[in-house]
Amino acid sequence: MSHIKPPTLNHDDTLNLHNKPIIMARNSSLTPSPEQARHWAKRYRTLIAASTSTLLATAVSHPIDTVKMQMQIGAGNPFVRSVREMYNTGGIRIFYKGFLAPLATYTVVRTANFAVYQRAKYAFSSAIGTATGKEAPLVTVNRPGSIPTPSTVLCFGAAGGLAGCLTTFLACPFELMKNTAQVGHEMAKKDPTRAFNTVGQKYAGKGTIRIAKEIVTQHGPLGLWKGVRLHMVRDTIGTSVYFMSYESLKQLLVKYQGSSSPTSPTAVAIAGGACGIISWLATYNIDYVKNNYQRNCLETAKGEKVMMPKINYYDRTQLRGLSVTLFRSCLTNAVLFSSFEYVKKRINNLDDPLTD
Repeated sequence: MSHIKPPTLNHDDTLNLHNKPIIMARNSSLTPSPEQARHWAKRYRTLIAASTSTLLATAVSHPIDTVKMQMQIGAGNPFVRSVREMYNTGGIRIFYKGFLAPLATYTVVRTANFAVYQRAKYAFSSAIGTATGKEAPLVTVNRPGSIPTPSTVLCFGAAGGLAGCLTTFLACPFELMKNTAQVGHEMAKKDPTRAFNTVGQKYAGKGTIRIAKEIVTQHGPLGLWKGVRLHMVRDTIGTSVYFMSYESLKQLLVKYQGSSSPTSPTAVAIAGGACGIISWLATYNIDYVKNNYQRNCLETAKGEKVMMPKINYYDRTQLRGLSVTLFRSCLTNAVLFSSFEYVKKRINNLDDPLTD
């Protein structure tokens, strides 16, 4: 038998600085033994569950997201008319424009988001318990029959906000490429007498990689982070509300059901769908302004100043595509959290013969 010291993770797969020896079975080939595979799956269960569930949720939601972008940035047509015009323009394939970027990168971003959130919520729970001299929020949540308290809501909200803020710099370039791919055909329809029309046409009909190259050519490497401040505001608020509402609603639903499991499938699906709706209601105007600001930046030649649009919660035009977004988010997050909790639970039930 041989001993190695890989980085270990705590109960929720966050990095533990105090590594301990793990006994590993001998394996002459490069392929890990079944025992080793189960061992590492259990240690990285949050990352595995987050990545696989994000792939599934992205595949389900991307066509709806493409229509939402058309409604926000296009002429503001209703859902059915937008779908018809898009289909007439590019057939079925147009609904999957920019799909490569979210499929690959949302998996990375979402997995990072979950990883930061899992670690942060334990840190905030410990800090809140120490500061108040009372029971730590996560101890309260894990007690059967408990309900949300101000400390649990604060813990989840703070951890979610931190996760959204820190992953902004990773998410911004990929979302910009995806959005540009989705509405590149719309940018090319601008009045040809306008000076920036030829700039907008450079993005039409291109995939995400070619769009990224074009953005760098037109605006330099930092062009990929156009609108990053608005993106950070949206994701900090949105992710805070997202995890806060998911965890709190799940806790209430489990109590209402009288379930002994904190991850009851029904509670998870309902809380997942609801948290997607609530977080978008809190941030949709910011998202609308961000998307239009980024489009204006890309349509404008390098060096020209672009005015930052104002966020106006009373402007109905900033609510274009809201109903589509709420439907998409409800469906996506019900699928996301249901698959996340299912995969994580299945991995948790695996035997791990290699742990001391």
